[in-house]
This record gives sequence, C-alpha cells and structure tokens, in this order.
Amino acid sequence: MDPKPSGLDLGQGKPAQLNQNVAERSLFRRRHMDDEIRRKILALLDQHRIMTVATLRPDGWPHATTVGYVNEGLTLYFLCGLDSQKARNLACDDRVSLTIDHDTADLMAITGLSMAGRAHAVIERAEADNVLRMLPLKYPDAPPLPMKMPSPDEIRLFRITPTVISVLDYSKGFGHTDLVTC
Repeated sequence: MDPKPSGLDLGQGKPAQLNQNVAERSLFRRRHMDDEIRRKILALLDQHRIMTVATLRPDGWPHATTVGYVNEGLTLYFLCGLDSQKARNLACDDRVSLTIDHDTADLMAITGLSMAGRAHAVIERAEADNVLRMLPLKYPDAPPLPMKMPSPDEIRLFRITPTVISVLDYSKGFGHTDLVTC
C-alpha cells in the first residue's frame, strides 16, 4: 500500500504532491527565463524600492522584515545593522525568501515578485561603495538624509542571488503565478 501523500517533499528529489496539485490547477506555471519574463521581473524591480525579506533564526523560526533594496539586473542588495537580527541569521544560514509588491484597491490588479535565494555579505569595498551610491537613486524625490550615508564599515551589506522567482499577475487570472528558475 502506497503511503498517503502528505504534501511535503521529504528530500527524495520528487516534487511534493501538494505542489503537483497546485501546478495542475494552473495557478503556477513553471517556465524558463525568457526575454519576456525577464523584462517583466526587471520592470517590477525598478517600480519598487522596498521588499520584505525573510531569514531563518537559529531556533528555526522565520524572521521577516521590510528593507530597502537596489538591484543590478536580477541581483538584489540590501543593508542592515552590523549586529541586526538579519545579519546574525544570515551568518548561520544564507537562505532567504523575499517579496516585492504594492497595495492595490483592485484585487485583480495584484502584481509582484516572490523569490528564494542566497544572501552573501558584500566584502569587496568597490562593490559596497557602488551599492551605497545606488541606494539614494531609488529615492529621487526624497529630502536629503538628516545624516551622512553610512560607510561600508558601519553597516552590513548583503547581495541576494535568486534561485527561484515567482511572478504574480492576477490580471491573467486569480492567483496566476509564473514560476521561473534562475
């Protein structure tokens, strides 16, 4: 007798039954990264400037928080305090999940991104300086900062390389998501 599907992937390399059922209902459409979907992802990244990033605490509980970000292509960057919960979590486990979206009064106008990826500390000074120069450019209408921009030595900068991107677009149907592997 076959065991009843639990909906969990038990590490056997097979997709979870629950995930197969969702895919069969066409809520998720798995596709390769083509030019059209890449342009859509980049447009959504350019339209926004904050994301919710989730890390794993040492006790296994997720820790989600809102941060500002900049991107170069599909690579995202964010900064946090040297001893922040995020920095401590990422020192133990570099896996992250994140969402980028906006509020809308029209349910069928929901669009956004959900990503899974790996976050690594930015160590190279030139890369860190470049990210810190890019950040204010995301806020062209903002008043000047009441303090100087922190230096790379005063903060922790992280680079997120996505491995999976879900592109949400409810205009194509309730819950429509294109799942893209990077």
